[in-house]
Amino acid sequence: MLRVILLRHGETAYNADGNRYCGRTDIGLTDKGLAQAAKVSEALKGVVVDAVYASPLQRARKTAAIASGNQTVITDERLIEADFGLWEGKTKEEFNAEDPTFWAAWIKDPQMARAGGTGETGGEIVNRVNDFFEDLHRRHNGQLVMVVAHNGINRLYLAAKLGMPLSNYRRFDMQNSAVSYFELDDENVLVLKKLNATQL
Repeated sequence: MLRVILLRHGETAYNADGNRYCGRTDIGLTDKGLAQAAKVSEALKGVVVDAVYASPLQRARKTAAIASGNQTVITDERLIEADFGLWEGKTKEEFNAEDPTFWAAWIKDPQMARAGGTGETGGEIVNRVNDFFEDLHRRHNGQLVMVVAHNGINRLYLAAKLGMPLSNYRRFDMQNSAVSYFELDDENVLVLKKLNATQL
């Protein structure tokens, strides 16, 4: 069995500014985001984490470094945030004013629709994230691993692994730098134990 502490990165300026969609834009943490990561480190003091993985984007890497107490952070491209296409850098209100059809298609069927018309499908995202966790399970079976990634991909992956239609992924409210925890058994079945917790 693999045990995973799953985090969304700390707050960024895009999060603070009307929740602008920040996919591949490599934006840093705000002071609040840095403090959020430090709070996780304090909450997990005494918890032995065998390895730390993160998206290559700096907001995830920095959160992982701080939250883990400055352990070595291994980056993996499969943990990068979704490619949001034409939505990148815009709020939902802004991109819906430009063309509401992309959002309507995405909400109806994110499995097949392309985010922002030109980005990734939910199915593509789930496939790459699931591939990462299957590799992680083989590499760290029996261990506790911290993984720091992003709001979009975390929620899509959890929805898929819990047997939910991907159109329900937004029913997860994954807060910046809050502790979520799940276990993957040897059949690759996921059990979500904690969501947005203050400690493990």
